[in-house]
Parts: sequence; C-alpha cells; structure tokens
Amino acid sequence: MLPCYCPGCTCQLNVKSLKCTCCGTEVTGNYTLPALLRLSAEEQEFVLSFVKQSGSLKEMANQLKLSYPTVRNRLNDVIEKIKAYEK
Repeated sequence: MLPCYCPGCTCQLNVKSLKCTCCGTEVTGNYTLPALLRLSAEEQEFVLSFVKQSGSLKEMANQLKLSYPTVRNRLNDVIEKIKAYEK
C-alpha cells in the first residue's frame, strides 16, 4: 500500500517521482495524490467493492453482513472525505 501520510507529522505526502520499470524513464516533480489514493486502505476496499457490486448498497450490505443504513453511512463518510480532498 502506498503511504499517503507522513509518519512523523501526519501531513499528506506528495509523489516526488515515477519510474518506468521497462525502460527506466523517470518523471520527477511534486505531485498531489488523487483523492481516491488519499483514502485509507479500508475505505479504498469499500469503494472497490461498491463498484464491483454495480453501486448496489443492498448487495454491499449483504456482502459485508451489515445493515443497509450502516453501509449508506459508510458511503456518505467516504463521499465527504473525497469532497474535502478535492477542495
């Protein structure tokens, strides 16, 4: 899993460089991580499952063995985090 927050001060980390494993080309700069990558591993897994279930909260609730309102609340939390990251 890609680290997103500084272990020293918990500020958000940025990407400094990307390197091609085939030809060795390297791109350097100061790049902000996309909103989805800033989510926790658990939240990313939730979003991935949501997409795989075609956005069905009912199916998500069945898969996670949680109530529909609990799954809805989790989705709302993820949505709010993404909106905050996009600002």
